[in-house]
Amino acid sequence: MAMKSRSDVRNVAIVAHVDHGKTTLVDKMLWQTGAFSERQTVETTGERVMDSGDLEREKGITILAKNTAISYDGPSADGHPITINIIDTPGHADFGGEVERGLSMVDGVVLLVDASEGPLPQTRFVLRKALAARMPVILCINKVDRPDSRIEAVEEETYELFMDLLEDADADADQLDFPVVYASAKAGIASTLRPADGELPEGSDLEPLFKTILETIPAPQYDDEAPLQAHVTNLDSSNFLGRLALLRVRNGQIKKGQQVVWCRHDGTQQTVKITELLMTQGLERQPAESAGPGDIIAVAGIPEITIGETLADLDNPIPLPLITVDEPAISMTIGTNTSPMAGKVRGSKVTARLVKDRLDRELVGNVSLRVLPTERPDAWEVQGRGELALAILVEQMRREGYELTVGKPQVVTKEVDGKLQEPVEHLTIDTPEEYLGTITQIMAARKARMEQMTNHGTGWVRMEFVVPSRGLIGFRTEFLTETRGTGIANHVFSGYEPWHGTITTRLSGSLVADRSGAVTSYAMVNLQERGVLFVEPTTEVYEGMIVGENSRADDMDVNITKEKKLTNVRASSADNFEKIFPPRKLSLEQSLEFCREDECVEVTPETVRIRKVVLNAGERARTAARARSAAKQ
Repeated sequence: MAMKSRSDVRNVAIVAHVDHGKTTLVDKMLWQTGAFSERQTVETTGERVMDSGDLEREKGITILAKNTAISYDGPSADGHPITINIIDTPGHADFGGEVERGLSMVDGVVLLVDASEGPLPQTRFVLRKALAARMPVILCINKVDRPDSRIEAVEEETYELFMDLLEDADADADQLDFPVVYASAKAGIASTLRPADGELPEGSDLEPLFKTILETIPAPQYDDEAPLQAHVTNLDSSNFLGRLALLRVRNGQIKKGQQVVWCRHDGTQQTVKITELLMTQGLERQPAESAGPGDIIAVAGIPEITIGETLADLDNPIPLPLITVDEPAISMTIGTNTSPMAGKVRGSKVTARLVKDRLDRELVGNVSLRVLPTERPDAWEVQGRGELALAILVEQMRREGYELTVGKPQVVTKEVDGKLQEPVEHLTIDTPEEYLGTITQIMAARKARMEQMTNHGTGWVRMEFVVPSRGLIGFRTEFLTETRGTGIANHVFSGYEPWHGTITTRLSGSLVADRSGAVTSYAMVNLQERGVLFVEPTTEVYEGMIVGENSRADDMDVNITKEKKLTNVRASSADNFEKIFPPRKLSLEQSLEFCREDECVEVTPETVRIRKVVLNAGERARTAARARSAAKQ
């Protein structure tokens, strides 16, 4: 075996916790290497060009791992341009499948850590994956110019995290010897010299970061005598070319028009032709004639290819190992819309076949998702990493015109040695000291176990918990309410533990409409002292639809369509000035959090409604009575 390396290519992933500045840093790297034309400005292309999806821009998070390539010919490139392929990965734990897929494409990582917040759960998650893969790591401490930055302390915390993970990830002690770069991605400046807290690094550009990448990240290694092997790591589509498979070429050469062997998941092999070969330059894919080891390419012409499969040599096909991702922890039922208002929106997609086809298409590009059948032919159990990942899928389908009934999120349990086990999360909370007691109380009710508490001495406390995943369903809304929007909570999957017992997450009941009709102001005035309403006057409701939150623990059937009886007696002026409180508008995520076991969410392109699974009040009462008698027996 004659191993060689390509000095003109580097493959690197930018990994970090959510909102630590990955996408901003990649943007600045693109600008400073001339990836944009002279006519393009921040105004014409928009900030955070890597976050191309509408939902990514709205939520300010990266959902899909994306790749770009920059051509670097700076002082340290020995006069020859070097292609640096950069993978921008999500920072949210729910999209961990994207992170794992991104790491399978690269030879090293740049770990970005906020100079104030320090390492957080997702930092631990992505670092463990990188160390387990024996990848070199560059630590980049970002946002050093934040007024509350604590650069030296964060560097120490990250070093401790490395020490902690080395044994856990069965990694190499040499990985502790990592270079540190200090940066302000927003300003586009990096330095290897530590600045004072709150100050910009010395210098005027990201040159020290580029130089560190070239010195630390190894060039792609390949066997000069090995046949073609190219790994499918991602999928995309083109209006002109159809499905595109994104591959990392491991060994050999691949050419446009070449006949190759497609090694499939099920072990079968098929001869296919590469009709088009594309390579990334900046943000654009350009046609290319051939690609070699280490290149990240897109190929067209194989309509059913999926992630983890291999394109191999025609004479000597050797498949690469499949990409494995962590088990899903949360599930929800997604089915067709079964409410009385189904199909009222023109052009909406309401049939079971359309919904199933869309879920099957999502499976093609989302390696961390699973779709399982249920007892009903028009509903499916969808399993994913977390609540947010599943809510994003439902939101995308809603925007595409689908009408759905979505059940309350549940945890995916498993049996180990005859004992029921459930997924648990490692939760980190940063909160002002005054809310310490409240947070402890909330977490105790959700069966959480406190692992550590640190007082930064700035009026803020950091608490670390191990909590059952189901204890975090509906947690975020309550947490933000109790901390007046000041608290920061982040969690990451930690493993499985024995079942923790019953968790009561919502103490209040629901206000349920007892008939169909339009909401009236008169009924709202009389009902708003009973709880918080979710609907406005003139809103169309139906029997079984939840119109508000009851102030008491039990549900209450209400007539929210009641009209004031008209008489020929003139009303006094006092009756004309009844005050209606503004209704609480729930987003899709908040609606899913609000749901109880006997409730679900109706999702249409125009509205999101919460409803009872059983709409008829009499039938609900009989179902509850049967459940109580079964429990007694």
